[in-house]
Amino acid sequence: MSADKSTSWSYAEDLPAEDDVLLRARERSFELGVTPVSPGVGAVLTVLAAASKAQTVVEVGSGAGVSGVCLLRGLSPQAVLTTIDVDVEHLKAAREAFLESGSPANRTRTISGRAADVLPRLTDSAYDLVFIDADKPNFPGYVQQAIRLLKSGGTLVINDALDKDKVSNPAARDSTTVVLRQIGKAIRDDERLSSAMLPTGDGLLVAVKK
Repeated sequence: MSADKSTSWSYAEDLPAEDDVLLRARERSFELGVTPVSPGVGAVLTVLAAASKAQTVVEVGSGAGVSGVCLLRGLSPQAVLTTIDVDVEHLKAAREAFLESGSPANRTRTISGRAADVLPRLTDSAYDLVFIDADKPNFPGYVQQAIRLLKSGGTLVINDALDKDKVSNPAARDSTTVVLRQIGKAIRDDERLSSAMLPTGDGLLVAVKK
């Protein structure tokens, strides 16, 4: 990456202005050892939620509430966000962030459990947007479930899709990088999807179900 390109990336990441609600959510995430979405990714989530006019959203991995608040801010007052996380403390932090953001309790649903167990229980073709930001070794299963859950025209978003710039390096062969590289190619080649890789944050893989 050229120096100018690197500077432009940093500028884009730092451009979004976050309020006290998001800053407190970030602080809680750091206290819990959670890596939340970057400000740049959060801004993209808000825009995608708004542009898609999503009414039903599933989030795999709560990020202690940072990503959920960003999604909620792009959604209409009638939309509902379902957040899945195996860690009850992370969900507790997410609920606190949602409350501070002013979102009514009936706009959010938090489910404690393994996403691999929870996702199969959700209804086929019932969701407008699925955001995946959880344990990467299980991403392939989450992606297949997400495609099942999405309505036609629904949006799939995968965070950290470039794995700290290792996905683009053929010599990088650690297990997480290989999984993410395979997912990127599988989504690209899936005739049910139209997709794009965004360099925002550590990579956002975005796809729309045809």
